[in-house]
Amino acid sequence: MATIVATDSGKWKAIIRKSGWPPTIKTFRLKRDAEDWARRTEDEMVRGIYIQRAPSERTSVASALDRYFKEVTPTKRPITQKTERQRIEIVKKFFGKYSLAAVTPDLVATYRDQRLAGDIDPKSGNRIPRAANTIRIELALLSNLYTVAIREWGMGLVYNPVKIIRKPTPAPHRHRRLTAAEEKRLFAELDAHSNPMLAWLARIALETGMRSSEITTLTRSQVDLRRRIVRLYDTKNSEPREVPLSDTAVEIFREALANPVRPIDTDLIFFGEPGRHGKRSSYTFHKVWDQAKRRAGIADYHFHDLRHECGSRLAEGGMDARKIAAILGHKDMNMAMVYVNLYGRDLVDEVNQALARRRARTFAA
Repeated sequence: MATIVATDSGKWKAIIRKSGWPPTIKTFRLKRDAEDWARRTEDEMVRGIYIQRAPSERTSVASALDRYFKEVTPTKRPITQKTERQRIEIVKKFFGKYSLAAVTPDLVATYRDQRLAGDIDPKSGNRIPRAANTIRIELALLSNLYTVAIREWGMGLVYNPVKIIRKPTPAPHRHRRLTAAEEKRLFAELDAHSNPMLAWLARIALETGMRSSEITTLTRSQVDLRRRIVRLYDTKNSEPREVPLSDTAVEIFREALANPVRPIDTDLIFFGEPGRHGKRSSYTFHKVWDQAKRRAGIADYHFHDLRHECGSRLAEGGMDARKIAAILGHKDMNMAMVYVNLYGRDLVDEVNQALARRRARTFAA
């Protein structure tokens, strides 16, 4: 049986001591609430379904996210660690004041809808909508927090509230192509920049389909010009791969490796200035890239689109989806099929020839 005792502060404390279970204590403002809780808890213990909810009720989402950042985030890829700090602050701003136990599916759905509607721009007063993929990543962070809290931290949560709600529909694949005129203007601006690494980066992305993070973290030992390959170890899907180099890519890497201003304190091919701790990091190029695009008069074009442009050109050249997937590092073949399916019009002659051969065999029979 539970023991209900009055405290010096005028509240009521319910104490449950049951064989096979740790002592369970909870304080209430009203005696009736303490008695109701004690009966429910003892019933759950008898039925073998009791969960110790106190840790999740005492732990705020803000403190749980701080713990997550200290214990879980460092186990992820360096590029992910940089962006996750920002996402944690965004999620904490909305959920931070709630306890882990207080977050319900409808509260998560409210967050989803508000983020999709966008934040109010303080200058214009208009809402700036957020991309569906951005919201999906933020929800994935919150969901993983609950998974870790349930499985590893013993928070006594009954379920993960994020897994129940409907996620925003993923945005369709971008099909922004670079026209011949745009390519000429863009690379004219990139070549005119004082640092040749900017143009080298863009051309390598266009020739190899590598992601910007894969290119900027390359070291000299990863580039094998004799075998015409680049070895990637730290990839988005965590699977190493070898990227074949075209003739153009080989020449660009040869120039980059022979960079006369390369400092002796780094093995990075695309290096930046020393940071606060005296260690050089990768070349940060996004600001000058955006400036070059504006001068070239090119709108709605991302650096990542150079990777898609490479995949599209490989498909136009007749390469099959399996090989494109291997080069670009896609685990999902459907990602590579996007490039191939876009150029079904290039198969018109082959379709006509195949059907003509089929008809010829039918008539001959």
